[in-house]
Amino acid sequence: MRARSRTALVTSLSAALSTLALALGLVGCAEPTVAEPTVAAAPPPARMAAIGTSLSVAYDSCGFGDCPQYSWSTGTNAVLDSHATRLESVNPELERANYAVAGTTAAGLDAQAAQAVAFGAEYVTVDIGANDACTPTTDGMTETATFTTQVQTALDRIAAGNGGRTRIFVSSIPNVERIWEVGKERAAARLIWETSGICQSMLARPTSTAHADVERRDAVQSRVDEYNAALQQVCAATPNCTWDGGTVADYRFVLADMSTLDYFHPSIAGQRKLAALTWPKTPFGS
Repeated sequence: MRARSRTALVTSLSAALSTLALALGLVGCAEPTVAEPTVAAAPPPARMAAIGTSLSVAYDSCGFGDCPQYSWSTGTNAVLDSHATRLESVNPELERANYAVAGTTAAGLDAQAAQAVAFGAEYVTVDIGANDACTPTTDGMTETATFTTQVQTALDRIAAGNGGRTRIFVSSIPNVERIWEVGKERAAARLIWETSGICQSMLARPTSTAHADVERRDAVQSRVDEYNAALQQVCAATPNCTWDGGTVADYRFVLADMSTLDYFHPSIAGQRKLAALTWPKTPFGS
């Protein structure tokens, strides 16, 4: 191959440098990248409270009955990393109270809301609805319209208290049919469900594939879905209220997430998972 002349090489090099300079000039003139604005997390509260059902008192998670130290909301045990524990890392003076009661339906939520307001809670977590669907028979389930009104009354009370500064977090209801799916193959679960009479609207005759039983289970889960839609709607209409976006309802929990004392309530691991799932959805977890 014939060698290129010195003049040709210089000419080629000059052209390349000119092209590079032009390219750099174009880059320099490009519009600067503008960072997306970030939403700052809300300032931590001085006091927080939990209202709702057995879910918020960690029922049957460490033994029979309430185990509030393992509550996803206000729990004190370090292994849990509850909402309260996370808030304490920012405000060590945080005061907490848990007014949730096992077995509570939407009809009892307003009384708990009044307690949270009297406590002066600046942050209130709410879980409600499972007991409205988990009844001895499907005929006993709370009507969705009634449920909606009762929840709205409670949230209105909280929103009006404490100078309107209280932030509310509403958790969706777990998938009740999933409890049946996870536990129905275990003899221990079936025995406990039958002898304790727990959530018979869903858990009666767990191995039956009869059309009536399939329809019954579907009806219960459909009602839970209606309750979740109502919770979202009511929260959207309430000042300073944050809905979890269906995070808890959508979570496909496994056997390890369930207490082996009743195969219905969350285990300690399940409570920890609830805390981890819901925290990013709160005004403080941004």
